[in-house]
Amino acid sequence: MNNIKNYIEENKERFLEELFELIRIPSISSIDAHKDDMIRCAEKWKQFILAAGADKCEVMPSQGNPIVYAEKIIDPKLKTIMIYGHYDVMPVDPLELWDTNPFEPVIKDGKIWARGADDDKGQSFMHAKAFEYLVKTNQLPCNVKFMLEGEEEVGSPSLYPFCEEHKELLQADIILVSDTGMISPDTPSITTGLRGLGYVEVKVTGPNRDLHSGLYGGAVANPINILCEMITKLSDENNHITVPGFYKEVVFVSDEERELMSKAPYNEEEYKKEIDVEELHGEKGYSTIERTGIRPSLDVCGIWGGYQGEGAKTVIPSTAHAKISFRLVPDQDYNVITERFQKHFESLAPKSVKVEVTPLHGGYAYVSPIDMPAYIAADKAYQRTYGKRPVPTRSGGSIPIVAGFERILGIKSILMGFGLSTDAIHSPNENYPLEQFYNGIETITYFYEEFSKQ
Repeated sequence: MNNIKNYIEENKERFLEELFELIRIPSISSIDAHKDDMIRCAEKWKQFILAAGADKCEVMPSQGNPIVYAEKIIDPKLKTIMIYGHYDVMPVDPLELWDTNPFEPVIKDGKIWARGADDDKGQSFMHAKAFEYLVKTNQLPCNVKFMLEGEEEVGSPSLYPFCEEHKELLQADIILVSDTGMISPDTPSITTGLRGLGYVEVKVTGPNRDLHSGLYGGAVANPINILCEMITKLSDENNHITVPGFYKEVVFVSDEERELMSKAPYNEEEYKKEIDVEELHGEKGYSTIERTGIRPSLDVCGIWGGYQGEGAKTVIPSTAHAKISFRLVPDQDYNVITERFQKHFESLAPKSVKVEVTPLHGGYAYVSPIDMPAYIAADKAYQRTYGKRPVPTRSGGSIPIVAGFERILGIKSILMGFGLSTDAIHSPNENYPLEQFYNGIETITYFYEEFSKQ
């Protein structure tokens, strides 16, 4: 498969223009106004996968956005790799912070700048091109299936029932996912764990209407003040989460594994410089790598209430709101944690306000053993591209459906991501280095060969 480098070089411009066609479709799953864009994006994916050499490709209905399913079965006796990715993207707000149009990709400084450049259109498209190469050169060593969804950024609510309904169709030996990252361009890594996720919205209600802050100030509870006080009580002086039972099921990692994790390349000064902070903040007794990989966390992702327009408006607002997420580790059930959070949060409220907690979505943590055949194959594939062994790492992020695949389909996943921490996914000015895009295509082709040998 040494010719993959030549194939990439000969087809670079076409690869990019095809990817840009996908990126230009604003497939934002969280905004209802983009429903038609979701369908357009799914159809575009179908076009590209068929052109790459799939025997069949369908845009299949689900309870929500459609799911793109494709396959090429060369011999039922051979192993089957199923590619999972998602074609939906995050909203682009705040738009004024983008240097370019988020849905008109540009190449600058050796990177693609656009929403979805990395997460996950760029990374998913690497698989289409690796598959294309193997088919066109008659080197495909196994069966291949594709499953691309349009709701990952909102918790994949429709994919769970889809998997339940199509268990036989979706059978495979391994699910290959590129929706994670690497430590750095010259330090390849394989994600061996993902944190789970719980996400809720809270509402604090005080008076039955907005009140004049002069006539009522000092006599009536201000929901924003109360909400802020309640949030500060969710952690203690050691940044330990105070929700009763929050850590009850946490699987503690051995000292030996913590020692191995500490060997991963990490420069705290560079880490702080990259995000422009003078000091890091987290649970006492754990390193930054441990805090984002093997420990759970709780964060306020949004907070609002009261007057936010130009100038002054002196009111005590009737309501205040916040969106709160928990990142969870193995053995923590997001449903149980959400219930414990709700009970605790409600107990923090004084009688002067009413509290509502609305669960939004969640998912379980996932661990990929480093001794399974797919990991060994990925290890060898990265070595062939990068000339060095990849480092096993646990990600602080979540892809809830990955744990869902294991529970519903009984199939493990291998997480071969090529994104970098500087790619600004979910943020303004998302980008993806061209080198990572091309190296990803190359490494994925090697994975097919190495996995087929296992």
